[in-house]
Amino acid sequence: RLAGAGIDATQVGPQAVRLEAPMPVDRLPGWDEGLVSVQDAGAQLAAPLLEVADGMRVLDACAAPGGKTTHLLELAELDLVALDPDRARLDRVGENLARLGQRAKLVAGDALRPDEWHDGRPFDRILVDAPCSASGIVRRQPDVRWRRRRRDMATFSDRQAAMIGALWPLLAPGGKLLYSTCSVFPAEGDAVIARFMRSHPDALRLPLVWSFAPGEGSEAVAQLVPTSVEGRDHDGFYYALLGKQD
Repeated sequence: RLAGAGIDATQVGPQAVRLEAPMPVDRLPGWDEGLVSVQDAGAQLAAPLLEVADGMRVLDACAAPGGKTTHLLELAELDLVALDPDRARLDRVGENLARLGQRAKLVAGDALRPDEWHDGRPFDRILVDAPCSASGIVRRQPDVRWRRRRRDMATFSDRQAAMIGALWPLLAPGGKLLYSTCSVFPAEGDAVIARFMRSHPDALRLPLVWSFAPGEGSEAVAQLVPTSVEGRDHDGFYYALLGKQD
C-alpha cells in the first residue's frame, strides 16, 4: 500500500517499516482505518519483549500516550489495564485505542500508590515504562543535554526504583515485569535494577534477545544507544525483564 501511494519504505524487524521521508500521519495509507501506528523502533521492542499471550492480565503503567499499550493489544487478546496519573494524557490513550479498534481499561492513578486503584487481582505481565531523563532522544533533540542536571538523575532513579517496588506485589508468581526507560544513563538503568534486586530475593533477571533485521542474528538487549545507522535507526532505550519466582 505504501508503494502504491508512492511512499518509499524499508522493513525494520518483523512488525515495522521505516519511511524514507517524514510526512503527516494522515497521509499514510490505512491511518484512518487503524491499520498502522507510529512508534520509534527502539520503543517497539517493549511489547514483544514482555512476551504476552492470549488471556493474560496485563498492566501498562505510565501508559500515555498509548503506543506500547496498543502494540501489546496487537500481539494478543489481553485483559489490559492502561494506567497514567494524567487524565488529559489518558484521553490520548483512549483516542489511540478507538482509532485502532482496541479495548483496554483506562485508569487514572499513580503507580506509586496502587492501593488507590488496584482491584486486588494479580497481573501476569507488567510494563513499567518509567518517567526518565529522556536522554535517549538526543539524536532528534540535541538540546536535551542542556535540559538536565546531574542532580536530576538521583530524583529519577529514586522514583524509578520506588515504582518497580510498588508494582512488584501486584505481579503474580511466575509473572514477568519489563522495566523500560528512554535513557542512556546507567543511573536510570542497571543501577535501578541492581538496587531493586538487592531487596527482592524473589526476582530473577531474565535474558532479552532481539533481531532488528530479517535474517539477522539475535543479540542481547539491555542498553540501546541512539543511532541513525541504516536499518538500526532508533532512540536510546534501556530494558530489563524480571521474573517473579513461584
